[in-house]
Amino acid sequence: MIIGICGGTGSGKTTIARAIVDAVGSENVVLIEQDSYYRNLADMPLDERHHANFDHPDAIDSDLLVNHIKRLKLGQSIDMPVYDMVTHTRRDHVEVIEPRRVVIVEGILIFAEPRILELLDVRVFVDTPDDIRLMRRLRRDITERGRTFERTLDQYEKTIRPMHFEFVEPSKRFADIIIPEGGQTGVSVDFLCGLVRERIAAGAS
Repeated sequence: MIIGICGGTGSGKTTIARAIVDAVGSENVVLIEQDSYYRNLADMPLDERHHANFDHPDAIDSDLLVNHIKRLKLGQSIDMPVYDMVTHTRRDHVEVIEPRRVVIVEGILIFAEPRILELLDVRVFVDTPDDIRLMRRLRRDITERGRTFERTLDQYEKTIRPMHFEFVEPSKRFADIIIPEGGQTGVSVDFLCGLVRERIAAGAS
């Protein structure tokens, strides 16, 4: 079973995905993050990389991501890229991902790519208010990625917000399940965990 978890930046989709993996067990579920599939910008000057639009579908190497999802669905391992969010480049090493009964694919643009959309058995959209998402994005970029408040806010105004309304928000219509407020109540996460456990039990019987 392939589960897609989509939502805007800072919506809480990665937290939800990892909570499912922790609850059900990494021996049963594997997580693929779309962020790992950003295109390698090593051939661009660093200053130009900082101003690239990372919220447009063209920023993602969708060909590779689609190929990897298909391979996992066939029970084959993949060499997932490791992306450096500070330098906007792929690192020299890869992460070998072994297939599991359940694959979770999460990212802001996975519902905007028809080839990914058709591979998903369950589509989840995490619907979190814009102000909460912005606060989370600011906190993450400043503490984890070494960016300034001004740079993150500038990026939010120029690309993150407009691309969200052009690509992410419209893709919500493809969702089977919509989780409000980033799943803070835990009820939605429990429901998804139950769904995954049922699939695993069915495959074992």
